[in-house]
Amino acid sequence: MSPLPDRLETGSPRPLGATFDGLGVNFAVFSAHAEKIELCLFEPTGKREIACYELPEWTDEVWHGYLPDARPGLLYGYRAHGRYAPEEGHRFNPNKLLLDPYARKLAGDVRWTDALHGYRVRSHRADLSFDRRDSAAAMPKGVVTNSAFDWSRDVRPNTPWSETIIYEAHIKGLTKLLEEVPPPERGTFAALAHPRVIEHLKRLGITALELMPIHAFVQDRFLQEKGLRNYWGYNTLGFFAPEQTYLASDDQDELRIAVRRLHAAGIEVILDVVYNHTCEGSERGPTMSWRGLDNATYYRLIHDDPRYCINDTGTGNTLNLSNARVIQMVADSLRYWATSFGIDGFRFDLGLTLGRTDHGFDPGAGFFDVLRQDPVLGGLKLITEPWDIGPGGYQLGNFPPGFAEWNDKYRDSVRKYWRGDSALRGELAARLSGSGDLFDRRARRPWASVNYLASHDGYTLADLVAYEHRHNEINGEENRDGHLHNYSRNWGVEGPTDNPAILDVRNRVRRSMLLTLFASLGTPMLLAGDEFGRSQGGNNNAYCQDNEISWLNWAEMDSLQGNELIDFVVRLTGLRKRYPMLRAPNFLYGEDVPAEGVNDIEWFDERGQELSADDWNNPDGRALVMRRARRREDGHIEALTLLLNASSHTIDFRMPPPESKRTVLADSAHPDRGEFEIENHYAVAPHGAALLCWTNESDKS
Repeated sequence: MSPLPDRLETGSPRPLGATFDGLGVNFAVFSAHAEKIELCLFEPTGKREIACYELPEWTDEVWHGYLPDARPGLLYGYRAHGRYAPEEGHRFNPNKLLLDPYARKLAGDVRWTDALHGYRVRSHRADLSFDRRDSAAAMPKGVVTNSAFDWSRDVRPNTPWSETIIYEAHIKGLTKLLEEVPPPERGTFAALAHPRVIEHLKRLGITALELMPIHAFVQDRFLQEKGLRNYWGYNTLGFFAPEQTYLASDDQDELRIAVRRLHAAGIEVILDVVYNHTCEGSERGPTMSWRGLDNATYYRLIHDDPRYCINDTGTGNTLNLSNARVIQMVADSLRYWATSFGIDGFRFDLGLTLGRTDHGFDPGAGFFDVLRQDPVLGGLKLITEPWDIGPGGYQLGNFPPGFAEWNDKYRDSVRKYWRGDSALRGELAARLSGSGDLFDRRARRPWASVNYLASHDGYTLADLVAYEHRHNEINGEENRDGHLHNYSRNWGVEGPTDNPAILDVRNRVRRSMLLTLFASLGTPMLLAGDEFGRSQGGNNNAYCQDNEISWLNWAEMDSLQGNELIDFVVRLTGLRKRYPMLRAPNFLYGEDVPAEGVNDIEWFDERGQELSADDWNNPDGRALVMRRARRREDGHIEALTLLLNASSHTIDFRMPPPESKRTVLADSAHPDRGEFEIENHYAVAPHGAALLCWTNESDKS
């Protein structure tokens, strides 16, 4: 770069961030309440400040300036001047170096020190005091980038929602123990593109890989002091920058190449994104970016006492998605990931928070409108977690059209049923048929229900059948953290056992739950490792376990038992793709197919009889039969019958009319048995499930 000038040129308020135009870099940062903002430049190590410029212009509440001859690779940060008046919501402190909210790349790590706070931490006046220590040495710096990449030959899979099968994984945990990957690349974006990973996903029939947070995030101070790490990454430091520790090199194209290779394999990439809060925490937290630039705008503050943050997220702060500039930041971030990295969709952590206004949750909130009308984002897969801890913080089924929602009612109902709880027939039926009671409105479809048995947050599938109590002692919180109600059952022994009878039941229940999942209407999601029996040793909150507890053990995947379960999952995903009734695009309500005596969905008991009101409410009813039917293009009727037996004894199911031969497609008690024909009876083992097919093709021949 040429010798630094004495001052910046005017530049432009658009676009926000640091933008290289071939001749220099334009800097633009929003702040409605700052009185002055300075741009600080650093030498390549980030340790020494080499220049500090006042941004010369303020247009539409955007501060901006232009540095000629600057190039990508330049390190920078901001200092914001203004009133330090916490009681009014303002926390300006120019002694604190601030990260650009639009920084595309970060250099350096957070070094925890009290100097990161805008107030004197140990003052008797708490956060009303003012700290004059410089925080630059402890802060990462933004890096000017030039993210040109040739996407011209990339073809997005654009998998229809009704055909989507999601695999939730952690970028590091997925490949950290994969020996085929060179050691420096394990646990990185580079390893994500490894042929072994793609081969495994394709074998499973996965159509979408959902990655846990990959935005730059901080290692929490309290975890580092306990010798632990923030493994999950739900503590964002930069909404535009990939997490540096997930790069094997310094080249962000690692992620772009991985996405291109996944696309070439027909697999979409969905990101779990955290726009409900930031790493700055409560009003007692550090000043790293948004708080120092404009605390009163970026965060929702208590109306009558704006010294305090509203904490609807449980993390100390809540981003203010009622403000147009905050909405712009989030939308710009999403659009950047979609266009610069080829991302196909997003799962919004605590998505309910993004629709909060001063009057509570609003499905017509501005942020949702922005997403749905955006020419880029509106066509992507949008998934929300429909809850937070604020008032009215559970809104499953209440999001606007265009969103799919994590359905915890599905998760809990299936868990309860297979552990043997009573009086679940009606609730289970609603979940198996796509949760129309929740989602059938405003022309939404069954795919809006993301059905899952387990996710990163809670037990793995293997632990659901091995533990009845959480075992989180290693987290250092005296086993008080994590979900208390897991609806799990250990089947006789807490944890590992060599008892063959218990192992047989556990394995059968796992397969029964998987068969239930893939035979249900809705979008199935599989937690990485559940396909081969990964255990976390009963830890249901492994957010701080960046070790073998959380990483996938590929050796277990290659074991005999692991391969057997994988083969069963492959069989189920294959059936789902083979039979359209398993992924029906519309809700079913027992309407004529048309065919005499056959409707699009029907419910029976083990006697082959339709359930009466008393049968539905029978607390001891552990058997349930769901039959779905359709008229194929060739005119024949095709029906799939799901037999569920959550009792402790074998049940001989009589098939509902008409009498005809059926083909058993899968049986959780006999995973190795191929497809075979039966007459009008079929015995289902205790805690077992079976899927059968019938057509009237042979009847008419």
